[in-house]
Amino acid sequence: MLDELLAAWISRQRWFGGKGRAIDSLSIESDVVIDADDPGLRHLIVSVWQGASRDRYQILLGMRTELPDRLKHALIGIHGPYAFEGGPDHPEWYVYDAVHDQALTHWVLECMAEGCGWDTVRFRHLPGVTIDTSPRSLVLGAEQSNTSLVYGDAYICKFFRRLIPGVNPELEIVTALDALESAHIAKPYGWIETDLDGTATTLAIMQEYLSTANDGWDLALASVRDLYGSMPELSAGEVGGDFAAEAHRLGVATAHVHHELATAFPTDLVEVHEVKRMAEGFRRRLGRAVSEVPELREHVNALETAYHAVEDLTVEVPVQRVHGDYHLGQVMRIATGWVVLDFEGEPGQPLAERRALSSPLRDVAGMLRSFDYAARHLLADHSQPESLEARAAEWADRNRAAFLEGYTEGGGVITPADAALLRAFELSKAVYEVVYEARNRPSWIRIPLAAFRR
Repeated sequence: MLDELLAAWISRQRWFGGKGRAIDSLSIESDVVIDADDPGLRHLIVSVWQGASRDRYQILLGMRTELPDRLKHALIGIHGPYAFEGGPDHPEWYVYDAVHDQALTHWVLECMAEGCGWDTVRFRHLPGVTIDTSPRSLVLGAEQSNTSLVYGDAYICKFFRRLIPGVNPELEIVTALDALESAHIAKPYGWIETDLDGTATTLAIMQEYLSTANDGWDLALASVRDLYGSMPELSAGEVGGDFAAEAHRLGVATAHVHHELATAFPTDLVEVHEVKRMAEGFRRRLGRAVSEVPELREHVNALETAYHAVEDLTVEVPVQRVHGDYHLGQVMRIATGWVVLDFEGEPGQPLAERRALSSPLRDVAGMLRSFDYAARHLLADHSQPESLEARAAEWADRNRAAFLEGYTEGGGVITPADAALLRAFELSKAVYEVVYEARNRPSWIRIPLAAFRR
């Protein structure tokens, strides 16, 4: 049975969100035949039950009567007999993850260009867009929760593996910013959608592929390596790989994106009593974290002081749509400046929470934490991290300051009241990081702990 093959296979995929728990059942909720030849292509939506919880996933299912060696790593199993409607009938088919098959993934471009549509799967492109259907695809290997196909040097199509009913925030935001002719996004071309629980739901989004861009995290780490490899008497500003100018430009770009988001979407003001509730939320998360990670206990007083400063605010706080998961790995440097990627927010959070209005300082805090991580990343497994701690702090402080200067120069606002809230956002993020590292990479826990000593 195909559902049994899929259940055994899906539990081993890194994008599967239910690892460590047994799959009680898997059922095929939607099955659309896109190509009935050999090889054939089907689009599946499957429901996976684990206890009382159900998650949905999408699968591009390839089917061949003979499987070439280049696709053996994508094999799901042998299924048969099966006959496509109007297609060949064979007693035995190899079924596999078709995102790895260039002979089938061309259908994504062709259907998006033509606007193909079935009852349960619809391909869309933006008005006025012309899509070249000739490039061949390649699967990017770095993603954990999604699967992206790169078509030549023109397009990147991100398939959202775990499906949540509703329009994905990334599609919503990039199309809105594209309408404003934003210089800081990768141009959107099209998307794939379905209906789940009566709600239009995003299956995939295709954007411009920034083939010559440099990843922000990689650029920052190169700068840190240059500093650590330089003569001790040289400061971060005197080393050839100084990153401060780029941090400043990134701050300007971040402010511009926040302004564009505030233009494209509704904004609001959080009243003073709601600001105090934000501080209570910070404090509750701290309490849970301290009970799990005792190393946090010595920093509780400093954290409480920061949270009290938020409770003492007597002004309303502006809120708007934000990125929601902002760090150096979400930005790319192209010849004309910085581009921001992945507006879908934190994938593990409910869709309503990812679309909710928030303070733009949340994004600023995320980037400030990312500078700290870049500075200390190479020290995590270093035999003598203390010897480089001062240089790490210098690099982080220099680039944090440059980013904030660029942010205010670009139109971002950080008043004295904002500074208190920014500090609380940053420390709350560091608390989250401490718990994450304690669970997953204990030797890295010193990176977020350093935030409480600033």
